Amino acid sequence: MKVLVINAGSSSLKYQLYDMTNETVLAKGLVERIGMDSSILTHKPTGKEEVTEVSEILEHTTAIRKVLEKLTDKEHGVLSSVDEIQAVGHRVVHGGETFKGSALVTPEVKAEIRRLFDLAPLHNPPAIMGINAAEVNMPGVPNVVAFDTAFHQTMEEKVYLYPIPKVLYKKHRIRRYGAHGTSHQYVSRVAAEFLNRPIEELKIITCHIGNGASLTAVKGGVSVDTSMGLTPLEGLMMGTRSGDLDPTVVTFVMNKEELSISEVNSMLNKHSGLLAISGSSSDMRDITDGWEAGKPNETLAFEMYEYRLRKYIGAYAAAMNGVDVIVFTAGVGENSAIVREKTCENLSYLGVELDKELNKVRSGEPRRISTPNSKVEVLVIPTNEELMIARDTLQIVQESK
Repeated sequence: MKVLVINAGSSSLKYQLYDMTNETVLAKGLVERIGMDSSILTHKPTGKEEVTEVSEILEHTTAIRKVLEKLTDKEHGVLSSVDEIQAVGHRVVHGGETFKGSALVTPEVKAEIRRLFDLAPLHNPPAIMGINAAEVNMPGVPNVVAFDTAFHQTMEEKVYLYPIPKVLYKKHRIRRYGAHGTSHQYVSRVAAEFLNRPIEELKIITCHIGNGASLTAVKGGVSVDTSMGLTPLEGLMMGTRSGDLDPTVVTFVMNKEELSISEVNSMLNKHSGLLAISGSSSDMRDITDGWEAGKPNETLAFEMYEYRLRKYIGAYAAAMNGVDVIVFTAGVGENSAIVREKTCENLSYLGVELDKELNKVRSGEPRRISTPNSKVEVLVIPTNEELMIARDTLQIVQESK
C-alpha cells in the first residue's frame, strides 16, 4: 500500500509518500507561503534531483493538487497515477480526551477536531484544511488522523490533573495533555527493538528536544508522565518558549507592563526561552557557539537549558522508580553532542556513564552512546513521526475493510 502523509500548517504543507511494503520513502516535499502569489513547492523524489516551483497557491486544496501533479509528473514523479495512493495520513496536534489513538476520518471525527480548536488554535484548524483538501483531490481514498496527544492518554488522573478547582476540569477539560506523542511513541519502540528487549519490561525517558521540547516517562511501553501540559508552553526551557514558571509571573507582568492577554501569551511563546536569555538567538547551534566562545549571555542560556533538562530527567526517574534507558531525539537531541555530554555528566548518581567518543559520532541511525559499564543505556534515535503516522494509517485502513 502507498500512503501519503500530510502535515498541514496554516501557510505550509509537508508531505511524504511511503511504499508500505518495505516502508520506503518514495518522495517528500514542502509547500510554503500558502495564500500568496509566490508560494514555493519543493519536491524531492527519492533517487532524483530536487525540484522547486514558484506559483500562486491560495489555499490547501490547490497545494495538494500541486503536490499530486509533482508525484505523477513524467520527469520528477514517482507514480503513474494518483490512484496508486491508497490512503492518506494526517498529523493533528490535539485530540483532547476523545482520541486515545489514531482514527479513520469520519464527519464525527472532523467535528470533534473542530471542537478542540480552542485547545490548539494554531494547529487544529490547518489540519482540518488539510483533511478537506485531501478529500477533494482524492475522493474515496480513506484518510486517517494521528494525534500528538493520543500517546499520553494513558497517564493517570493524579498525573494529568492540575491542583486547581476541579470544576475547571469538568467544564473546560483543563488538564495536562502533552505533545510530541507520535515521536515519543516511535523512539521508545525503536529503543526496545535496538536493545532487543521487550518494551513491557523497560523504563524509558524519551527526550524530544528541538526548538520545541518535551520529555516523556515511558513505563512498560506507555506514557506515564510528560512535560508539556494543557499547551506546549509548559515544561522545559525551549527555543522561544519559557517552559515552567510561577503562574503569578503572568498577572504581575500584565499589571506592571500593561500587557494584554495576547501580548503576554506572545511573550511567553515567541520571545522567551533561549532567545530571551541569550538576547541573540533561539538556535542551540548559536547558543553553543557562544558558550564555547565564553559569551556570558549564551553561557547562561546554555546552562539554564541543560539544568532544566537534567532536572526533568531526574524527576521522571523518580516517577518510575528507576530508569533503564534515556533516549535523545529531535533536532537538538540528535545533533548536539555537547548538550548530551553535559546533561549526562551530572546523571552519574543514576549510574549513567557516557562514552564521549561514541557521543561525537554523527549518524542517521539509532546508536548507543553509553559505555558498557553504564547502568543506564543512553541512546540517540532519529525520530520519524511520518513513518509512525504511515504505520498507523496502514493498520487502521486494513482493519476498516
